[in-house]
Formats: sequence, structure tokens, C-alpha cells
Amino acid sequence: MNILAVDTCLDACSVAVWTDGRTLAAASEPMSRGHQERLAPLTLSMMAAAALTFADLDRIAVTVGPGSFTGLRVGLAFAKGLALALDIPCVGIGTLEALAETVQEAPGAAGGFVGACIDAHRGQVYLQAFIDGRPAMAPDVLPVATAAARLAELWPGGPATLIGSGGPLLASVLSAARIEADRPADPVAIARLAARVRAPAPPRPLYLRAPDAKLPGGGRPAA
Repeated sequence: MNILAVDTCLDACSVAVWTDGRTLAAASEPMSRGHQERLAPLTLSMMAAAALTFADLDRIAVTVGPGSFTGLRVGLAFAKGLALALDIPCVGIGTLEALAETVQEAPGAAGGFVGACIDAHRGQVYLQAFIDGRPAMAPDVLPVATAAARLAELWPGGPATLIGSGGPLLASVLSAARIEADRPADPVAIARLAARVRAPAPPRPLYLRAPDAKLPGGGRPAA
């Protein structure tokens, strides 16, 4: 199965081309803005490096959030439009799940407890915990103190990793945990997760909190 994976939810623009357990090409460029301008050229570059045409693709994977309101919509629009043009499935992958899978596929990884946590600002974090690769809770947005208590409750003991920008905010609750605060979701991990989905459904953005942006008059943008 040939999969194109893209991620623009956080502070990187990432693309990977993956086939049946092998990475053909992958790149991740740090950026907080400019995903819309960079995503298409980076995708073309990775497809050329993988020596595949778009007609060779079987599936497209894209992160659906939580993350930047603008960034996740850029990735979703690109992936869904491309999948529609190619008449292939588009698979949505949660950003927190992608972060946890990034830890699991690292050299020497041996399962254990992973807290995928993103700083949501305003005293909150986006959080999802995993034990040996399986989710121990649904993704949620929580006050930092509540998130810390949730991690302490779920942690079974043993090795632990906190990945994502929210890691330093929760480090005190798992003092021996490895902190991977600046590590983005690996697009190869996103492709691997997408390959496991048996019946892809049309992806939808995962908003755990209303966007900060407001329309004139104080309204919120529609999801």
C-alpha cells in the first residue's frame, strides 16, 4: 500500500511517502506559519524522491487535530482535495495519536506509558495517554492541574514519556519521565497509523476547544 502522509497541525510542515513498512521519502520543516505555501511544493518534492506518481498512491493520511485552527484546515483541505481528485481514501489521524506513535517507532522504544500533550495555552493542555501503544483515554483539553492528576491516575508504573509542547507543564507529576517537548509528529508514524485503518471514513477536524479567532460581532468561525 502506497501512502502519502501530511501534517500541518502544529509548528511543522511534514510529508512522508510510505509503502508496506518502508519509508520512501520523508521531510519535516519547522514553521509556525506558511504551511499553505509550503505544503504542495514539499509534497511534490517527496513524491519525486520516492519515484512515485500520484496515480501510484492508494491512500492519503492527514492529521486532524488538535492543533492550530488554520494549520489543521490547510492540511485537511489539501489532503481531501487530492484524495478526491485521485479517487482514493483519505484517512484522518489525531495529532496526539501521531505524537504517541512517533515515540513508539523510535529506535529502542519498548512500549510503556506515553502522554501526548500539547500546550493549549490559557492554562490548559490537550492530552491523550497511551499504554503499550493503546489509548488509555480519549483526547481531551484539560486544565494543567487536572491533566497532571489524570496522568498520575493512569500511569501504571515503569517507563514513561511525555511528548509534545505540553510535556514540561506536566513533568512534575512523572519525575522520571523522558520529555520530548520539541519533537514533532513524524509523518512516517502518521502513515503507519493510516495503514492500520480498515474502513476509512471522511476525515473531520478534531476541535477540543472553540477556536480563538472571532468573527465581527463576536461570533466563532464555523467548523
